[in-house]
Amino acid sequence: MILLTELQKELRYDLTNACVQCGYCLPVCPTYMTMERETHSPRGRINLVKMVAEGRIQDITQIMEPLELCVGCRACETACPTGVQYGKIHEAAKIVLAKHKKYTPTVKMIRNVLFKKVFPKQKVMVSLGNLIWLYQKSGLQKVLQKTQILDRFPNHLGEFERTLPPLPSIKERKMVGKHILPEQKPKLKVAFFQGCVMEGIYQRINRLTIELLKLAGVEVIIPKKQTCCGALHAHSGEHNQALELAKQNIDVFSQLDVDYIVNNAGGCGAALVEYDHLLENDPDYKEKAKVFVSKVRDISQILVEAGNLPLQYPINETVTYQRSCHMTNVQKVKDEPLQLIQSIPGLKLVEMERPNMCCGSGGIYNLIHYEESMKILSLKMDTVKDTHATTIITTNPGCLIQMQKGILNEGLKGKVRAVHLVELLAESAGIE
Repeated sequence: MILLTELQKELRYDLTNACVQCGYCLPVCPTYMTMERETHSPRGRINLVKMVAEGRIQDITQIMEPLELCVGCRACETACPTGVQYGKIHEAAKIVLAKHKKYTPTVKMIRNVLFKKVFPKQKVMVSLGNLIWLYQKSGLQKVLQKTQILDRFPNHLGEFERTLPPLPSIKERKMVGKHILPEQKPKLKVAFFQGCVMEGIYQRINRLTIELLKLAGVEVIIPKKQTCCGALHAHSGEHNQALELAKQNIDVFSQLDVDYIVNNAGGCGAALVEYDHLLENDPDYKEKAKVFVSKVRDISQILVEAGNLPLQYPINETVTYQRSCHMTNVQKVKDEPLQLIQSIPGLKLVEMERPNMCCGSGGIYNLIHYEESMKILSLKMDTVKDTHATTIITTNPGCLIQMQKGILNEGLKGKVRAVHLVELLAESAGIE
């Protein structure tokens, strides 16, 4: 029996040995496609982690850049013939790197505010959404866009501001109840996971999700004390905060007698289905997490299971489907979104040349690694344009923002739109 050092345990060195350096991951890795360097491929990153764990690289900060420039799409896991658990290796390495990373006082403050005061607090996210609505409604948005003042904002925030959807009013937000019953006898009873970004910025999609579930004959409960899924925390090396958020959600949802826990965001769903991995060493939550994970479903899975969704209004458009990496590679939800898309009358679905390729969103990757993200997005938009689609369908807020950014980058505004699958289904169902 080989005894592992403490560092090797922290880096999940035991998992790195499953990689045989075959290279099957290379053609599906977005950063390897754009950077064309071995250190920016999955097998290259795994090899770097091994070298640190074996003492061949003494300074762990030397591998910081390759690890941080990984989008985290996990396409390599789907392509890998030997089942390498790249996600666990990458996450473990980022946790270790976080201990060695030094932030300026300003960055420390921003991270503290975002990860502790904003994302976990649904009231704060809702308030942020209300402020954006006021900003849009007052006319200030048009003035700032016209004067191009927003272009001076750091991290290209002005560019991403242009991807914001029209937000619902404060009154409209308050119209959503906490217990929604269908008109007929319920087929299923579910708890709805709202998500921080979805409820703050894309509350309209959340509302349409609930209406679709109601139309499909599903009873919906919205727990009040739910919080952020913790995905952004985990991706950023904030491991302890991710643990606390997972525990809070498990505590809230485990009190409910429901068939499923439903979400409508690929990234959130990916975090939720890995709570059992996140809490595998916690004796108090290990079994609770397994039960929680067994109930997690994407909205597309529930709508397919409930069946007979009345899609009566044709949408006569050519569409293409931008798959969420975390939904495809982590949740393994692949068929249900396509079934729903193909059930919409009038639609012509044209698949992209590389339908599973990442769009470069990666949570907040497009903000902190803008140039690298835009190179990946450029490749994605080339395949989108080849389909001649007028609508790009997504299933994740990050993908939706990124696709809207791609439309702006390519000068396609007014010719091509990006929508969440829920929006298109609601449109066909006649839901306002």
